[in-house]
Amino acid sequence: WFGGDKFAVRAVDDVSLDLYPGENLGIVGESGSGKTTLGRLILRTVEPTTGQVLYTGRDGTATDVLSLGKRALRVYHRDVRLVFQDPFASLNPRLTVKEVVGDPLYVSGLARGAELERRVAHLLELVGLEPAAMERYPHAFSGGQRQRIGIARALALEPRIIIADEATAALDVSIRAQILDLLLDIQKRLNLSFLFISHDISVVRYFCDRVVVMHRGRV
Repeated sequence: WFGGDKFAVRAVDDVSLDLYPGENLGIVGESGSGKTTLGRLILRTVEPTTGQVLYTGRDGTATDVLSLGKRALRVYHRDVRLVFQDPFASLNPRLTVKEVVGDPLYVSGLARGAELERRVAHLLELVGLEPAAMERYPHAFSGGQRQRIGIARALALEPRIIIADEATAALDVSIRAQILDLLLDIQKRLNLSFLFISHDISVVRYFCDRVVVMHRGRV
């Protein structure tokens, strides 16, 4: 709820939708329509006042994400990852690309040393960057290249779902098309599902299988 009791507006109001394996689902709407809040609710970086977020895991079991404790939520966050809007603000300028992309692997205890370097090299190749780029810092890259680095970081834990929140909005039109084609290629190769949040209907029409339109918190 926002705006106090008299002028209260539900940020996300009785929204019900399904995201299927291997599907790209677009969420469109004007600024303030609730689409970004919806993505945060699915990630549970925002706590809802009511409702459910049901996730069917790799074993076929459905779980309400809102009931998960901290440890189970960390496991969920391996499967559901986020690509940020701003490729300039989302990368720590003090870390090398190897540290940025490898951080989820290191924190999760999945890779160290030479194995970490090998996996980062593979991820960079997956997004169209040279493995040698891992020793450089984010300031040495263009906006499109930085977004590729952010995508590599999101893919590090081999997720099943990517939430892309205005992931191409900060890019030039020509670079935007390249990133969309990259995401489509990765989606097919890895059988990912995308929740693609955008205000640009032309981008969503190009990228998505189905589209949900939000207005004032409702579909």
